[in-house]
Amino acid sequence: MGAYSEEKQRQLDCRYLRMASVWGENSYCVRRQVGALLVKDKMIISDGYNGTPSGFENVCEDENGNTKPYVLHAEANAITKVAKSANNCEGATLYVTTSPCLECSKLIIQAGIKRVVYSSEYRITDGLDLLRKVGIECVHRNIEEQL
Repeated sequence: MGAYSEEKQRQLDCRYLRMASVWGENSYCVRRQVGALLVKDKMIISDGYNGTPSGFENVCEDENGNTKPYVLHAEANAITKVAKSANNCEGATLYVTTSPCLECSKLIIQAGIKRVVYSSEYRITDGLDLLRKVGIECVHRNIEEQL
């Protein structure tokens, strides 16, 4: 990949991460709003944000401020949305505002996603460790980078 191509990819990564960040604003979660986009063949094929499953109240935390156990992560919402469509994630790039947890990383692997780009690192890195172990490219980008 030439210098121009690397720069162009960095610019695209930052744009998609900013879009994922805006999408995350749809989340009703108080503790953390996370957004995700799945991009394949230069097209956005899915999106997601963290929140409760369809049909549940839009309250992510309990009375003590702890995340309810049935809240879905942004990555899981984006991946399962693709499962309901005629598309698939094989070879796609996942843009997510916070690095994936271990459970979401398992879904990422099984979905055939080849690249994960994130803007902030979650305090527990076992999800990233697993992705790297199986050869999925993991890229940290600052969404504030200038184009």
